[in-house]
Amino acid sequence: MSKEEQREEVQDSEEMRKALQAVAGVRTEIDKLSERVDVLEVAVNCGTKIAVEEFDVSAELLMRQLLKLDGIEAEGEAKMQRKAEVRRVQKFHEALDNLKARNSNPFSDSSNSVTVTTQWRPLILEWEA
Repeated sequence: MSKEEQREEVQDSEEMRKALQAVAGVRTEIDKLSERVDVLEVAVNCGTKIAVEEFDVSAELLMRQLLKLDGIEAEGEAKMQRKAEVRRVQKFHEALDNLKARNSNPFSDSSNSVTVTTQWRPLILEWEA
């Protein structure tokens, strides 16, 4: 291998290392945000009314992480890890959307709703003359 090829290989591995490191940094932030989503889910499932802003702020923070991931140029393993983190962010964002909808209309979740049926019987009135 020529010295030029060796330099290119070292440069490629250095770029890979930087990309992996960047993805790992974003992953740490996504992990923190996933905990936030989990807390919101528990609260909504318990019937606690959450301010809409909580969902909006969480969604915004997730979108910022998505933008960070988008700015990472990666190849090979780093690209696969970046793609996996993008999918995680999308999954959490979808979960937030669903939680926000359930929070705004707690009766829209059919798994927690109760159906009440009544049996009506005819009411016969007897008039006394």
